[in-house]
Amino acid sequence: MNRREALARVAWIMGGTVVGANLFLEGCTRKATKDIESLFEPSTVDFLGDVADTILPPTSSPGAKEAGVGEFIPVMVKDCYTAEDQKIFLDGLGKLEDAAKEKFGRQFLELNADERTELIAAIDKEAKDYQKSKTDEDPNHYFHLFKQLTLLGFFTSELGATKALRYVQVPGRYDGDFPYKKGDKAWAT
Repeated sequence: MNRREALARVAWIMGGTVVGANLFLEGCTRKATKDIESLFEPSTVDFLGDVADTILPPTSSPGAKEAGVGEFIPVMVKDCYTAEDQKIFLDGLGKLEDAAKEKFGRQFLELNADERTELIAAIDKEAKDYQKSKTDEDPNHYFHLFKQLTLLGFFTSELGATKALRYVQVPGRYDGDFPYKKGDKAWAT
């Protein structure tokens, strides 16, 4: 191969890369339905943050709401969930409110911290039981999706990684025999 052929092939490869990248980026921008757009409304973001904060409340480390999980969830539902899981998630928000009204006679945001914890624990048990018995064709439980997003959003946030986990900005060499003491935090990196 001579220099001219090599340059022509490199140009062709680079051109294909640019075209491929453009198609890839265009494929990632998906229009949100009106229902999904409602997740971005401030009142809904606040509601999502309060539910997430009930799942991961503040202790010696910040809670999920402070870590911005309420803002994280709508983005993940819009960009990463299938249409089926988006519907399950959206319907689940209504089911959560219905469960609060059925158990306590009030909306979720009107419940005190103990009532919220009791409600979320009951729904979590229901979701675990459902997930254990479901087949591959059955849809996911709405709370299973919600809990996954809460954990992902919290532990990948700056606050979750630096306050709840041990964080080293630039990790060193691998040490497979690093001493562990009971009660040590898990590593974020």
